[in-house]
Amino acid sequence: MGSEAALIDGLPELRLLETMEASRQGDRREGILLRQGRGWFQVAGLGHEGMAALAFALTPADVLYPYYRDRALCLARGMSNLEIARSFYATASSSGAGRPMHGHYCSRERNIVSVATPTASQCVPAVGSAWVQKLGGSTDVTLCCVGEAAIRQGEYFEAWAFALQEMLPCIFVVQDNGYGISTPTARHNPYRIGALSMDRVVQVDGRDPRAVYRAGSDAVRRARAGGGPTVLWCEMDRLASHTSSDDHRVYRSPEELAAIVQRDPVASFAATLVHEGVLTEADVDRIREDMADEVEAAYVAAELEPRAPVAELTRHVYGPIPTASAPPLPSPADEAAGVTMVGAANAALRAALAENPRALVFGEDVGDPKGGVFGVTKGLSTEFPAQVFNAPLSEATIIGAAVGAAAAGWRPIFEIQFIDFIGTGLNQLINQVATLRWRTCGEWTCPMTLIAPCGAYLPAGGPWHSQTNEGFWAHLPGLRICCPSTPEDAAGLLWTAIHSDDPVLYLLPKHIFRKRCEVRRWEPSPMGRVACRRSGDDVTVVAWGNCVELALEAAERAHGEGVSVEVVDLRWISPCDYEGLAASVGKTGRLVVLQEDSRTGGFGDTLVAEMTSRAERWDLFAAPPQIVARLDAPVPFCPELEYGCLPDVDDVLHAIRATMG
Repeated sequence: MGSEAALIDGLPELRLLETMEASRQGDRREGILLRQGRGWFQVAGLGHEGMAALAFALTPADVLYPYYRDRALCLARGMSNLEIARSFYATASSSGAGRPMHGHYCSRERNIVSVATPTASQCVPAVGSAWVQKLGGSTDVTLCCVGEAAIRQGEYFEAWAFALQEMLPCIFVVQDNGYGISTPTARHNPYRIGALSMDRVVQVDGRDPRAVYRAGSDAVRRARAGGGPTVLWCEMDRLASHTSSDDHRVYRSPEELAAIVQRDPVASFAATLVHEGVLTEADVDRIREDMADEVEAAYVAAELEPRAPVAELTRHVYGPIPTASAPPLPSPADEAAGVTMVGAANAALRAALAENPRALVFGEDVGDPKGGVFGVTKGLSTEFPAQVFNAPLSEATIIGAAVGAAAAGWRPIFEIQFIDFIGTGLNQLINQVATLRWRTCGEWTCPMTLIAPCGAYLPAGGPWHSQTNEGFWAHLPGLRICCPSTPEDAAGLLWTAIHSDDPVLYLLPKHIFRKRCEVRRWEPSPMGRVACRRSGDDVTVVAWGNCVELALEAAERAHGEGVSVEVVDLRWISPCDYEGLAASVGKTGRLVVLQEDSRTGGFGDTLVAEMTSRAERWDLFAAPPQIVARLDAPVPFCPELEYGCLPDVDDVLHAIRATMG
């Protein structure tokens, strides 16, 4: 008997049964190992094995965004028992080398995109993947799996809305086992309560792999033909506790537990094949024994493998520092009138779109005639209509779609209208964007640029149009952060960001980005290098963004008092050029950090800590360093109150005088 026998309507049913049984045996093996104290955690897929049939409706080029109960589906997609066993033991050779939790499947080779734990966070990246599949003219599809409890997350709604808006080749598989940990979900499911339309929903008996395969094949064919997205609502049973940290006997009755066992999809499918004469009982027993032996051998082998050394824990947080070619020269007209930071950024975007047909600009109001609320993208959608798109008013969609597009090899250059509005996209920024490279040891990456106008010193912006918050963003390992203060750097930093293999948050300070300056030539701004804006001998003032202007004015006034101030423009928050800063302090012996962010927890704290915590740097100081920052309060709407909240030139001068004694 060969595993490819019994090809029924395109479905290799014996191979499918073997896969389902292998999944079941893997879950059982892990349960035994946990009880023996030879593991830490398990999230079981018992009862979800029928989802394996979906793999046979896909081609290798199709993309799978699984969730943590998709052991059987990932096995059917081509993952091996040994790969999953390595994940259980968190070995160095596992996908992620012990960084993601077990059950968080990933395989670049098989187009299985890494699972992140926060529920439904895979949905918007999945539509980003489907979007670039459509933009690229391919007939590939994206399959996204999610538990029914998670579809109450806003990101599921956003993903479905974008998939429907663009008629994307995306199939959402809602695996409805009736529970969100211990909470019954019947009253919460948006399809059951009528919160979402059933027009594109296909209800499927998820316990029947044939029904799953038929529905999945139909949805895939429809998507390939341009028919848009489908939801497969698959009802099934969760035959195990939520995880190994849970005990479902606490909240499920003995009668319910007995009833779901009778609907076991593995046993039922095997019985069907026996009833139809495809297999005998002896064949089923042999398959079960063979799969149990294969699984046991895999876990025995994996247990002997070493774990990743702690010394390598920070590998793959970031990729290599990019080296980019220079952007084009500005036009003579720009030179004559002077160039603004907005114009410089626009020029860099235009060059990037012309250079790479897979570069995309996406954000709220970025299309013409508006061209962005600040004009950063003016003219781009007219010149590059296949690469520049208006986004819906949904930051999670903007950031999450960038994840899927970047993972697929495109270059998203997306915009958040104001950094203040990024809150609804934080889940994607924190849990997907910043971690994708690290949690997959570089197997998947997220090279994207997120443009975000920021900052205050513009009257009447109020508390939701005036923030910078770089101290918060710097707290996210895996995210690069830059902030220009000149037109040259507005273009140069953006160009470097676009050519980085890491996600870059490009903070564009609003107060100064319309000041006109003469620009001779664009040059890429080296990643992680400070720029000296004014040379001095007595005090180093380091600033970035809007505050560089304050620092230069304070330096000029200090010069009148006989104090020589060196102004250092940090430019890159991450990576930060501590060596360049130390070189300046080594000359002056004094340091003032000037930031627009609030005082407590701002990036200035990190700068001072890094500069004073090493003996060789501590010895450079002739006086205690000073931090000048915004008050620990939101920026108010009233202009007088706003300027009273923010650091000003007098504050900087006071700090300079303090360092001089």
